Amino acid sequence: MKTKVFLSIIALAIAAVPAFSQKYASRAEAIAAQLKDPGSDYVVVVSHRGDWRNWPENSIPAIKSLIDMGADVMELDLKITKDSVIVLSHDTTIDRCTNGRGKVSDYTYEELQKFCLVKGNGARIDTLHIPTLRQALEVCKDNICVNIDQGYWYYDLVLEITEELGVTDQILIKGKSPLREVAAKMASHPHNMMYMPIVDVQRPNGLELLNSYLDSGTVPLAYEVCWQSGKVDPWAKLILDQGSKVWVNTLWPTLCGGYGNDDDAAYVQGAGKVYQQYLDAGVSIIQTDRPAFLIEFLESKGRHTLPL
Repeated sequence: MKTKVFLSIIALAIAAVPAFSQKYASRAEAIAAQLKDPGSDYVVVVSHRGDWRNWPENSIPAIKSLIDMGADVMELDLKITKDSVIVLSHDTTIDRCTNGRGKVSDYTYEELQKFCLVKGNGARIDTLHIPTLRQALEVCKDNICVNIDQGYWYYDLVLEITEELGVTDQILIKGKSPLREVAAKMASHPHNMMYMPIVDVQRPNGLELLNSYLDSGTVPLAYEVCWQSGKVDPWAKLILDQGSKVWVNTLWPTLCGGYGNDDDAAYVQGAGKVYQQYLDAGVSIIQTDRPAFLIEFLESKGRHTLPL
């Protein structure tokens, strides 16, 4: 009798566990599964440098805001300090995003903390300073996946941190390195972050990189496709036929075929007039500067309900 009561208590406890336990251990794990699934119709929303419209870019509050709004991936950029600490910064210098001047690499991490982060409108926030990658990943862990854009050249140092924190499977790092170099890098480690090539398909180097994957039969989880004019459709078809996913950047016109295909055009003309073309082309990862706006549109289309 005691055994039956004990089992009943266990059953009740299991029923009370949040839905993530039914299939995934965390929200970030569920997102990573969508990134890896070429057959999923879920559209992954990547936020460029975090919620920079409300907070300084690449800052901890910008990350927390993304998590709250339901974005899937935090895109960030890395630089290294004079004393070899990896920090979040898009620019080589701190001139634009802080009240300081000079290169990130000319300061120790402690010295960088003297400077305050500023918002896009130039407003200084005295309580915010350039965060380390470790600090950022501690906030992101299990809540949201991370895309490291500028940072592939620090791969070994980044991997050491992600392994210590147990978030390696939640990190997507990308780059333009030749296929053979990427393969060698991955082979040098027993456990790796997700990797995605960046292909600017209307430039010789980008087209060559894309063809090296296609010709060798190497199937990455996705390609970040950049182009300057026309539509993404023919390139998307090549990639989808291979079994990979397509990532597009709607950040500004030169990344996505010209004005009318970007976030600002979507905001002015209507989300459906811009974003629908990408859904029709089979795109399932979109990096945006307007994450809340894009999420609202995708939810209205039934394309942003995370399978848990």
